Amino acid sequence: MTSKLLIRQMGIQDYPQIWQAMREFTQARIEDTPDELWLLQHHPVFTQGQAGKAEHILNPHQIPVIETDRGGQVTYHGPGQLVAYPLLNLNRKQITIRGLVTKLEQCIIDLLSHYGIQAQSRCDAPGVYIDNKKICSIGLRVKRGCSFHGIALNVAMDLTPFSYINPCGYSGLRMTQLTDWVSGLTCEQVIPLFITAFLQQFSYTESLLSG
Repeated sequence: MTSKLLIRQMGIQDYPQIWQAMREFTQARIEDTPDELWLLQHHPVFTQGQAGKAEHILNPHQIPVIETDRGGQVTYHGPGQLVAYPLLNLNRKQITIRGLVTKLEQCIIDLLSHYGIQAQSRCDAPGVYIDNKKICSIGLRVKRGCSFHGIALNVAMDLTPFSYINPCGYSGLRMTQLTDWVSGLTCEQVIPLFITAFLQQFSYTESLLSG
């Protein structure tokens, strides 16, 4: 059972409904519940982590701001950004929270390397960076030994709303996206590469795809 992963490709979704679904899934799962990976995009929304400070939201410009139960500060989600929510039993996989972060960052680094892009993680600020510009944000929550929330990879989106906030709580942090480096890519094209990297990093030998 530990080697099985159910992957759901969910299209574009409103944030509150997905957040509630993650919480319900995590609360209801039992020891042998298979792990899941949800891949989707969100309609425009700012999400604020548990320790988030209001001063990092400069001017939301009528984009909804939702206070969540994940870690981290404020970030932006919108169409053209690939969001991955790993719903994993960390105790069963014997993965620490730090290990989870490292593996998720490596998934993105491996994905970007496929396009000849050299990216790095930073020990002082979780996420993935290219030339000190952030391309992927991470915000997680662990409850009952199981993870939810996840990562957001900027692929082909309007980055303007990131200027309405201090992204991840860092004033002046510059954001980038995959199409700044490789033109013409879409989230749909990137998803298979992410799935391959995820299966390798987390040692899943069987994946079941679902809509």
